[in-house]
Amino acid sequence: MNIVNEIKGELPLVSVIVPAYNAEAFITRTLQSIISQTYKNIEILVVDDGSQDKTAEIVELFAQKDNRISLFKQSNSGVASARNLAIENSKGEYIAPIDADDIWYPQKLEKQVQCLLKADQSVGLIYAWSVFIDEEDAIVGQYIPHHHLNVLSIEGEVYPAMLYTNFIINASVPLIRRVCFDKVGGYSSKLREQNAQGCEDWDIYLRIAEYYQFRVVPEFLIGYRQVKASMSNGCQTMEKSYNLVMADFQRKHPEIPAHIYHWAASSFYVHLAWKSRASGDYWSTLTWLNKSIKLDYSPLLLRPVYLCLIECLFKITVEPITSLIWQDHHSWLRFREKFDSQKNRVALSQVTTVSDIQNQMYQPYKLPFKPHARIMWQRWLEVLQLCRALSH
Repeated sequence: MNIVNEIKGELPLVSVIVPAYNAEAFITRTLQSIISQTYKNIEILVVDDGSQDKTAEIVELFAQKDNRISLFKQSNSGVASARNLAIENSKGEYIAPIDADDIWYPQKLEKQVQCLLKADQSVGLIYAWSVFIDEEDAIVGQYIPHHHLNVLSIEGEVYPAMLYTNFIINASVPLIRRVCFDKVGGYSSKLREQNAQGCEDWDIYLRIAEYYQFRVVPEFLIGYRQVKASMSNGCQTMEKSYNLVMADFQRKHPEIPAHIYHWAASSFYVHLAWKSRASGDYWSTLTWLNKSIKLDYSPLLLRPVYLCLIECLFKITVEPITSLIWQDHHSWLRFREKFDSQKNRVALSQVTTVSDIQNQMYQPYKLPFKPHARIMWQRWLEVLQLCRALSH
């Protein structure tokens, strides 16, 4: 579909694919955000991946009211299989995945479709920015203009950058041309077969980046759900998934310097450390930090790493006492949430909406000056040079 057809009113069909497993807590809000999109020429394919809760019933109620929604069911086979089943049954020229606990803000599809319609056929994927949301859809986290306007706005040939960091952030972000899947295949089900789920989306982005350029809509259009109770689920599986994916691409592209992979893996281990810490698995947190530092010294320049080490050692020491008060870490989380919720609301009192955060991006800001930030920026410039070399 081209701009001429757009002028005639023949907007391309977008196939929204939703893998869902035991998603009853959030699937209503996810579907509501999809059907509320300003871009209306969509079909919505939900795949119930063997859920044991009321996920399918909720989807069926939506489908009765909106004939754009179709429900498919399969025995539990994993997120890659569910996405692939939806794609196989879809008819759209563009594919838009979204996980069953995330949300889209109203203009997400419209702005991405506009961007893709203006691009030539060398562009296969359009991404945008995400905000982190909690269980109540409130925005959490910090958003740094320098990071978003530089690292999270890369366009064109992006393969080395995608190896270095998954700048798309999550699986609910991209709008992808169908021809990309014809070229590179679907999401990898082999990872689940090897008990290595977790990096299916990163893997497909890398495979697409080998053949197609990327473009960005520099706006916050996706709400990426953070559920405290499951923040650390499957860190060991995630590590295995990451290592299998990266080893495969390292074999295919030996021209990429080895230190790029080391930097990337170190950052990934820090990510796993924060997830383990959030779940109360302090021994694993120490393990992930150790693995990170062995590959790259730069985490030692971060003050939060030392604070984390102190916290972990303290929590491990007092665990025999606290276990008498709170049965497990989830009990402690429920107790602490009463205070964290109020504290976060106060901290975010000036930044509570997507538009507030969007406006922050274009306020004057200082370049990174702390040692760790400067090193990260120098590394990013090296990655950009690799990307530019691919484009010539």
